[in-house]
Amino acid sequence: MEVQSLRCFISLCVLLALLSIGANASNYNEKQITESSNVGEANSQSLENSPMAKRSDNDDSSNLHAVDNPEEIASMVDMSIRNHTVRRNLNFFSCGTGNPIDDCWRCDRRWYLRRKRLATCAIGFGRNAIGGRDGRYYVVTDPSDDDAVNPKPGTLRYAVIQDRPLWIVFKRDMIITLKQELIMNSFKTIDGRGFNVHIARGACITVQFVTNIIIHGIHIHDCIQTGNAMVRSSPSHYGWRTLADGDGISIFGASHIWIDHNSLSNCSDGLIDAIMGSTAITISNNYFTHHNEVMLLGHSDSYVRDKQMQVTIAYNHFGEGLVQRMPRCRHGYFHVVNNDYTHWEMYAIGGSADPTINSQGNRYLAPLDHFAKEVTKRVLTTESTWKKWNWRSDGDLMLNGAYFTSSGAGNAASYARASSLGAKSSSLVGTLTSAAGVLNCRRGFMC
Repeated sequence: MEVQSLRCFISLCVLLALLSIGANASNYNEKQITESSNVGEANSQSLENSPMAKRSDNDDSSNLHAVDNPEEIASMVDMSIRNHTVRRNLNFFSCGTGNPIDDCWRCDRRWYLRRKRLATCAIGFGRNAIGGRDGRYYVVTDPSDDDAVNPKPGTLRYAVIQDRPLWIVFKRDMIITLKQELIMNSFKTIDGRGFNVHIARGACITVQFVTNIIIHGIHIHDCIQTGNAMVRSSPSHYGWRTLADGDGISIFGASHIWIDHNSLSNCSDGLIDAIMGSTAITISNNYFTHHNEVMLLGHSDSYVRDKQMQVTIAYNHFGEGLVQRMPRCRHGYFHVVNNDYTHWEMYAIGGSADPTINSQGNRYLAPLDHFAKEVTKRVLTTESTWKKWNWRSDGDLMLNGAYFTSSGAGNAASYARASSLGAKSSSLVGTLTSAAGVLNCRRGFMC
């Protein structure tokens, strides 16, 4: 009876300890976490400072023989404590989505103090794009764009032309109507998080002959043709620009580009075009709507420098009002992975000059039109030619009669060059793309 009583007493102590830990965890003082961007280090520090992490040092040795294996009991309690605390600190139950980009930074309530952490979260072929990570912050305070040759300090144009790296943020909500193309210089991040920022109803963004660009959290829409004017591209150079196409984002001879969590619609030409030898590009977590020719990747069928092009298109939502080119590819290697296609009128993915297209884990919802069920389209090419192109569908979910016409001999080396990350199951696409487009980020809250 005495042994049984002691065992009951130990069980009660364990239960009380666990209840105590729950109370302690709920009263966790956020100040214990440092301002370091390394959340793992912060969690480790908070655990090491926790009194419960050292509870085994204070165990009463007189009760050791009251259980069969006291060390196992202590280990289980300690593991339970640590798991509970770590999961709470990382918002385990409320934040993680399986989207590796978002899960890298969105769980942090203090994201606004650690904005540059975003630069460590890229995936795919553009994963090495660091933008303005190594530079200072620049705050856009003035939405005007009165002079494309001599832009005012405080404007977006003044920031993007500088020769030094800059991480560009915004002071408040604003609509920026550009008089001429916004020609970006290398090593720049445009970070719209925290405010409602639109580039609209004027010229839009040109990324030409530069490297390391991040564009995140911006509404880009209603872009129009501009040009036949002088425009500055750096502090030391400005020159004559011919008529621009009116793309939302035009990538021209550029590399290491990451376009993430933007909302794009209704531009004069493409929403995003990448041409003239551009490569190492990731287009992720964007929301595309209300547009005809969404995305062109490649200058022309005869421009063979585009054979080096590698583009990742991941976790995007291709939504209402879209017609075609999601994307249209010419030369190069394209990884289309875990996107949600909920609308097209002609086709989703097209090509015309022997591109390698690796479609994995996407969800394709065909339109009602019986003649538009096919996901793919070979543009102005005979079947005897396109049958040799390497296009494959791997694990895609086809809905409402959608179908993907595969081709090629399945060349392993070709698909290796068109593979940039591990695809997740197409059944998870709804979750992975649920936050596509501009996020509603506010200080003190998770995005």
